[in-house]
Amino acid sequence: MKKNLITAVLMTIVTTILLGIIYPLVVTALAQVLFHDKANGQLISRDGKVIGSRIIGQPFTGPGYFHSRPSAAGTNGYDATSSAGTNYAATNQKLLDRVKGDVDTLHSENPSTPVPIDMVTTSASGLDPDITPASAYFQVPRIAKTRGLSEEQVRSLIAAHGYGRDLGLLGEPRLNVLELNLALDARVPNNATNNKSSHNTDLTSRLAAGQ
Repeated sequence: MKKNLITAVLMTIVTTILLGIIYPLVVTALAQVLFHDKANGQLISRDGKVIGSRIIGQPFTGPGYFHSRPSAAGTNGYDATSSAGTNYAATNQKLLDRVKGDVDTLHSENPSTPVPIDMVTTSASGLDPDITPASAYFQVPRIAKTRGLSEEQVRSLIAAHGYGRDLGLLGEPRLNVLELNLALDARVPNNATNNKSSHNTDLTSRLAAGQ
């Protein structure tokens, strides 16, 4: 009995040290060496300041930027501490009213093009960092007008920053909204356009200020 107790205690100590301390430290060290960017949240920095993450979405409302899809994470959406969807049924009146309102608003912006579904629906996490190519192309007229670019220039930017299916099979073609907007600012700074709204500031400065 005593021998079994000692064996059990020693086994507990050994496995705790091995699996609770050594193993996590080794995995963490390997991740930092082999996958440093991914292990640290795929953060994007400009001028020494972190302005976002490639894998956590954030809202963009300025007319000179590509807009993310709607979000139900937190009170105002895109709250990384409250990842969630609405869990509304497809027949829920609040959902129907919200989608109809969004569709009407988007149609006023681009009346000749069908509204892509991801521009009026939220993701399950509420933190989707990507939009479909259809969503990006839908926003071309507004962005081109605000930035003083031709629509073809904006389309070329979209084509240059798209991601295809992983391994050619998994997922769907997509564009990262933050990367796309940074590319826009690199092409034509938003404060160089004729738009004088409160959103008419360089994206890096705006995000660094927490706006």
